[in-house]
Amino acid sequence: MEFLFASDEWQVLMDNLPNLPFATWESFYATAISTLLAMVVGLPLGVLLVAGEKDGVLPLPGWLMTLLNAVINLLRSVPFLILMIAVLPLSMFVLGTSIGTPASIIPLFIASFPFVSRLVETSLREVDGGVIEAAQSMGATPMQIITKVMIPESLPSLIANATIAMTTILGYSAMAGIIGGGGLGQIAINYGYYRYKYLIMVVATVLLVVMVQIFQSIGTWLAVRCDKRLRK
Repeated sequence: MEFLFASDEWQVLMDNLPNLPFATWESFYATAISTLLAMVVGLPLGVLLVAGEKDGVLPLPGWLMTLLNAVINLLRSVPFLILMIAVLPLSMFVLGTSIGTPASIIPLFIASFPFVSRLVETSLREVDGGVIEAAQSMGATPMQIITKVMIPESLPSLIANATIAMTTILGYSAMAGIIGGGGLGQIAINYGYYRYKYLIMVVATVLLVVMVQIFQSIGTWLAVRCDKRLRK
């Protein structure tokens, strides 16, 4: 561990110290926007994966469900680094650039919404089937069952899984630094890994860990507050 206290290690850290707050902000907003976009797409997909089954509240054609599952499984099976490089042309087409924090949001979104859809599916499957049957017996429409029964009943689990998704996307955003994605990952890679200066890597990693702890604490607090069983 003596190398962490070498003068050149501290010099690199001091040189990059002014950049760390903005890099932290870049990591935060790339993660937040990517998570939001992933939830916008992943939540409806997760609902369809449950409600669209043969015995679901909104049955869909079997071929459509097979296609939907196949696409989600395909995107989930591609390693993020490979997927990130593969969608660089899309970032260039949409934003006019393939580097920088805004450009990293597109691969982060594409990599994360299939993951979010599976997390939503898991949360919705935890809903008591008796509650859904009771709503059906009272004449509730499929949309009413989805919006007023399934989602509210699974809200604590949805929030907990959204927190998991957010912390995972934060890890992805650090990997995006390899292609100039900005944020703490880029500082750790460009000024730490490539130059063999490990102190700046340690500091960037600690900041990422702190962000994860903050996200997890807020998500856990919200999940507990929304859990009706814990309020009784």
